[in-house]
Amino acid sequence: MINKESVIEKLKEIYEPCMPLIDIVEMGLIYEVNVEGNNVGVVMTFTTPHCPAGFRMVKMVEDKIKELKGVGSVGVKLTFDPPWTKERLNEENRKKLGFI
Repeated sequence: MINKESVIEKLKEIYEPCMPLIDIVEMGLIYEVNVEGNNVGVVMTFTTPHCPAGFRMVKMVEDKIKELKGVGSVGVKLTFDPPWTKERLNEENRKKLGFI
């Protein structure tokens, strides 16, 4: 059965290409996951609107979710409101990335 938790666990397998120390969920790039029946919608952001790997990340998210058995349609929406900031990281991950 597809549920929000299984989608989030799958997304934790994706690492931000420019900072491959932390998965995209821990990075705070995933704002929302919605599951309706077997259809999945994700709202996400990039660390910057000019992220060179941005559209590759969208494809990675779509492909990773499609690995879940029984998934129907997958939609990924990008938003920069609110913009990503380092405050979306926990203290341990801020240390890993050299923010503190």
